[in-house]
Amino acid sequence: MPVASFRTRRQVVAALSALGAAGALAALPRPARAQSGYPVRPVRLIVGYSAGGAVDAVARSVGQALSASLGQPFVVENKPGAGTNIAVKATIDAPADGYTLMVTANALAANMALYQPAPFDAERDLVAVSLIGRVPVVIAANVGTPYAGIRDLIAAAKAQPRGIAFASPGNGSTPHMAVEFFERAAGIELQHVPYRGGAQALTEVIGGQLPLIAVNALEVQPHVKSGKLKVLAVLSPQRSAVFPDVPTIAESGFPGFEASVWYGVVAPAATPMPLVERLHAEVQKALQTPAVRERMAQVGGEVLPGPRDAFVQLIRSERARYDKLVKEAQIKPD
Repeated sequence: MPVASFRTRRQVVAALSALGAAGALAALPRPARAQSGYPVRPVRLIVGYSAGGAVDAVARSVGQALSASLGQPFVVENKPGAGTNIAVKATIDAPADGYTLMVTANALAANMALYQPAPFDAERDLVAVSLIGRVPVVIAANVGTPYAGIRDLIAAAKAQPRGIAFASPGNGSTPHMAVEFFERAAGIELQHVPYRGGAQALTEVIGGQLPLIAVNALEVQPHVKSGKLKVLAVLSPQRSAVFPDVPTIAESGFPGFEASVWYGVVAPAATPMPLVERLHAEVQKALQTPAVRERMAQVGGEVLPGPRDAFVQLIRSERARYDKLVKEAQIKPD
């Protein structure tokens, strides 16, 4: 075989190989190629609540851990309003490139039932990245009330249906819904008095205008320490690190009952799945850091590491649970 012919064939094979590689590279989705160096700029962590609350505190703690791990700032952006729907819409409308995430809570599932027509579909418009943890809702009372524990409250409520009032941060808030779930489990009826936020509700109960309040553990903790309020029950499966001496609702005769505030990370629906899986792995790493675990304990909760599918299933089951409750109780958002 002539040398020139051999060289020609080799050149042809090399050219064809190069063309094939170029074609394969061109066929790759642009986001998949771009994510190899992710992140190359700051990442937004949208929060649908004001700064200083439990969700904000958890988001900042997780964001700091992600910043340390990935080498770019994860910047919390507070977008309160419309029961977190403003923040959800901002997340849905953002580019699906991994640079906009949202730290969300129960409202993500509840709002699809509370607001009609539903302002979004979480399973269609967002992708679940990772569950972070949960904080229990607590039922607390003014120290002047005669209730030593939740059993006393149940007995009194059965003796006077709708005669005992409780305050909450608002209609359709997670604490409000938690007590609605509890009323059905205990066979009692309380009188709901909604406020615009937990701070005003706490002021009224501390002042004795109302006997009870439903709120998350973080908000009630300083007032329990100061002796102005007492916790009657923790509505979670495990005792709270903040109130270790207070029995859970399961220990008080309602096994299997839970009404916690849960937190998780979501992203726009079209975010490439390899990037979603990477972010899930990074959040899981963050949940193992002492700083995040300590921050969750400080707000009265616990981290919940686990597979991404567990968060997907939680959103789905919570949506069905809230939908049933909203219809039965005819709950309207503020």
